[in-house]
Order: sequence, then C-alpha cells, then structure tokens
Amino acid sequence: MFTYTLRRLLIAIPTVLVISLVIFMLLELAPGDPMSDVPLTIPPEVKAKMREALGLDQPSWVRYLLWLKQFMWVEPLHLLDHWFGTAYAADMQRVISWQTRSPVTELIAQRLPQTLWVVGMGYVIGVSIAIPIGVISAYRQYSWFDQLGTFVSMVGFSVPTFFTGVLLIVVFSVNLNWLPSIYDTTLVVDSWDSFIRQVKQMIMPVAVLALYNAAQISRFLRATMLDNLGQDYVRTARAKGLTEKIVVLLHVLRNSMIPVVTVIALGVPSIFAGAIITEQVFKVNGLGQLLINAIQSNDLPMVQTLTFIFAVLIVSFNLLADVIYGVLDPRIRYD
Repeated sequence: MFTYTLRRLLIAIPTVLVISLVIFMLLELAPGDPMSDVPLTIPPEVKAKMREALGLDQPSWVRYLLWLKQFMWVEPLHLLDHWFGTAYAADMQRVISWQTRSPVTELIAQRLPQTLWVVGMGYVIGVSIAIPIGVISAYRQYSWFDQLGTFVSMVGFSVPTFFTGVLLIVVFSVNLNWLPSIYDTTLVVDSWDSFIRQVKQMIMPVAVLALYNAAQISRFLRATMLDNLGQDYVRTARAKGLTEKIVVLLHVLRNSMIPVVTVIALGVPSIFAGAIITEQVFKVNGLGQLLINAIQSNDLPMVQTLTFIFAVLIVSFNLLADVIYGVLDPRIRYD
C-alpha cells in the first residue's frame, strides 16, 4: 500500500502541472482585459505602467512560470512564516488579485470558513442521512419507506439547487418569516442569541445542499446494496447463523461501500466548487461567490488559483478513494 501510494503521488505531480498549464492557457484565451474597467480619462502611458505593474507586459510563458513559482513555492513559505514567525518569504512577490490588489491566498483564507461551515455542513449531513436511507431502502425493497425514499431522492436529485433554494426562501422567509433569506457573514457567535441566529441562517442553505447530496448517494448505495444482498456470501453468512444485523451492516454494507466511496470522495471537492449557485442564492460570502466575482471582474490570478485548487482537491481525493478501497476490501492489493 505504501509503495502504491508513493507511486500515485509521483504520478500526481506531472498531472497537476499539466492541469495548471491547461487552466492558464484557457484563461489566456478567454476574452476580456483587466484594464477595461479603468476610466477613459487615464492617459495611455499610465495604463501602460499599470499593465507593467500587473505583469501583463510579459510573455505568456513567463507569466505562467512566475505564477507557478509563486503558488508552489512563495505561498507555502509565507504560510510557514505565519505559523512559525520566520521570514523566509519576506521579500518575495506573492500571487496578487488584480481586483483588490491583495494576496489571493489571504482572500481565500478569509472566505474559506464560511464555505466550510455552510457547504461542508451540508455535505456531512447529506452523507449521514444518505447511508441509513440507502441501507433501509435496499433491505426493505418496495416497502413504503423505499417508495418514499425513492420519491424524495428523485426530487432532490432532479430539481436544481437554485430552484430549491428560491422555493425555501419564498416559503420560510417571505410567507412564514421564520428564517432569514440572506446569510449574514459578519455575525459573530459570542452568545446564545447569536448562536441561534447563526443556526437559523444556516438551515436553508445546508438543507438545500444536504438534500441534493443525500439523494445522489442514497440511490447509489441502494443499488449496490441490492446487488450484494443476493450474493452467495450473504446466504453463507445467514446459513452460519449470523444475525441479520451483522450480515447487513458488517458484510453487505462493507462491500457495498466500495463503489460508494468514489462518489463520496469525489463529492468532497464540491464542498468548495459545486455550491457556487447555492452561495449566490443565499448570499453566502464563501469561495463560490469569490470565484463568481473574480470571473465578472476578469481577475485572472484569483480565477486561476481557485480553479487550480479545485483540481488539486479532485486529484487528491481520487488517490484517497483508491487507498480506502484497500481498507474496505482485503481482496484489493496494490503490490
């Protein structure tokens, strides 16, 4: 397992580099100019100096290598300086946002807690709900619970999140006036009342994301559970006198989780990338809204960095899913 993991990590390095090059070239081909929002009264020579300050006067390959150095080397050094009080990267240029003229990683760090609280909580709750629903639906196939779970899952997976979010806002915010429709990112939880306000404003966005994630994972787990319930090893386990609880939860569920791990692991990067629309609907000031604002303002360093981080997360959780396969199924060996 260690050799396989090390080999996959070595393969992931050129993969990530190729992904970074593709992202950079795609953004280079995208229309738009960061100087387009500059007032027309500014003289051309001043605009030229502004372009030079942003590094836009350099060739594409020079800007790509500079960004790669800043992201792979300078930013980690700044993180080490922040943790340990050193000054390794004190004079090194960081990845700067064209829109705010601030370091990109600092802006991402400011928005990350909001995304983790709302979108991450929605994913955790969705997975926690999906697993028991999938198990019970498969074990009691065609029962009223299975029929209800199938209906709710189909609705949750088919209806887009922006429609579900707007529907909840109309019902619980406009008509009933129970929950706030806009997420207050400036709220500081320092008392019981502020904690209640925080919970109330998280209910709707978390419910929207949890419903969508639970619908997908529960249907997939139900299908794999049904495939395994009819296998010979299940009949053998029952013939040995094992209880139904042990058969279903220890044998069937463990084997059924092997393909589901892929769905869950690859869904983790969606915590950062897949809830962009939901964050826009509820005005959650997270990474999704940061990416949308960067695209609208043609802030290429911010868009490039966020997109690359999402790609790295996908590659990393692919590797994690492969490692978990060997833990769940002893038959899988990577020698």
